[in-house]
Amino acid sequence: MTVRFVVIGGGPAGVQAASTAARLGAQVTLIERDVVGGAANLWDCVPSKAMIATGSLVALAKRANVRGLEPLSPEVDLELLAARVRQIEKKLAGSMTEQLLSQGVEILRGTGRLVGPHGVEVSTDDGEIHSLDAEALLIATGSYPRVPEWAPVDGKRVLTTRQAYPPPEIPGRLVVVGSGVTGVEFVHMFRSLGSKVTLLVSRQQVLPQKDPEVAAALETDFLDSGVVLCKGARAVSVEAGSDGVIVRCGDGRVVDGSHMLLAVGSVPASGALGLEYAGIAVSQAGYVTVNQHCQSNVRHIYAAGDVSGRLPLASVGAVQGRKVAEHIMGLHTREHRHVDYDKAASAIFTEPEIADVGLAEAEAFALGRKIRVTKVPLATNARALIDGDARGFVKIVSDPATGIVLGGSVVGDRAAELVSVIALAVTANLRVLDLAESLFVHPALSEALAEAAE
Repeated sequence: MTVRFVVIGGGPAGVQAASTAARLGAQVTLIERDVVGGAANLWDCVPSKAMIATGSLVALAKRANVRGLEPLSPEVDLELLAARVRQIEKKLAGSMTEQLLSQGVEILRGTGRLVGPHGVEVSTDDGEIHSLDAEALLIATGSYPRVPEWAPVDGKRVLTTRQAYPPPEIPGRLVVVGSGVTGVEFVHMFRSLGSKVTLLVSRQQVLPQKDPEVAAALETDFLDSGVVLCKGARAVSVEAGSDGVIVRCGDGRVVDGSHMLLAVGSVPASGALGLEYAGIAVSQAGYVTVNQHCQSNVRHIYAAGDVSGRLPLASVGAVQGRKVAEHIMGLHTREHRHVDYDKAASAIFTEPEIADVGLAEAEAFALGRKIRVTKVPLATNARALIDGDARGFVKIVSDPATGIVLGGSVVGDRAAELVSVIALAVTANLRVLDLAESLFVHPALSEALAEAAE
């Protein structure tokens, strides 16, 4: 019997769920209002990384002397940069749309809302109203940038992250509010593109949820490049004028700049979905409450991605979507592993890059758990020296009794790629000996992984 599966939201979770369910034989309808691939993904994540790549190239050109070349001073063409961002978005959205259509997924462009436990109403972009009946339903509507009440966002002087790809102009003096992952990425991006940047850090270190040693490495790089760090500074108001902004902090400090960028988290996009008509429970913050199968309290209705309140990572959302599809189609009755959020790898695309996975050193100490920590600086790595960027290190956390890899972190060039090896080790319960005895390429940054495992 064919399962009628309706997905509201075409981000990483929704697209993966629709694709997997269609391959497994479900009749699938995907409802997406903005862009297939997800607004948070294609209007936030991908554009920011594209601009970071451009900024990193500018920074590399300025220090070309480390590779035996005369330093260059390239200028950023905002029109070309904007066109590049749009081209990447269009290509990714197009490829995902083509794949879904080839699998028989029906795509409705519009806004979906629940009208009952099984009923979905869709207001399409062409003004039509569609009524759908679903045996299984997935809420994958994502999130959007949080805007504090004190911040009068105008898209000109006071910006959210989605108004910065690229901004109307490269800020001369940018004030970034928020020192989490998104905030530090924007600091790096605009610093590389030529802005003078001040970062307001509400606590006493950037990246408060990360390993202090990792955060310290990034702070050092920021300070060396001229970024001003205002620690213990929580923004409470901003005044925007024709020529700049004045940001006031709770402790009385005042910071001025030409622009202000807000990077203070996100809000689940669950407010206008009609969840109450299906009796779906949500948290106080608006996240759909789910179990290990991503099921809501109404068991045929699932939630995945940012709206589920789990890790707000595109990779996690995609895995959740696949698991939801498998659960709906009955594959959970066979060998089936739940999503282990503690083993999700994450990366921060600053310079140097930062990536981690699994148990962190500081977390282990807080839990009183015995661990073995080994650390290798990239300054001893041949490939890092060849590339002229030996900043950073590789750190591996393991169990001293069994040698099983529990986690690790990488600071340095291509950290987001290198951490994948540690992530595989953590997921597969490999031992440090398995890494140490692996025959990696020489010269390569990955050799530091084997050294750290010895």
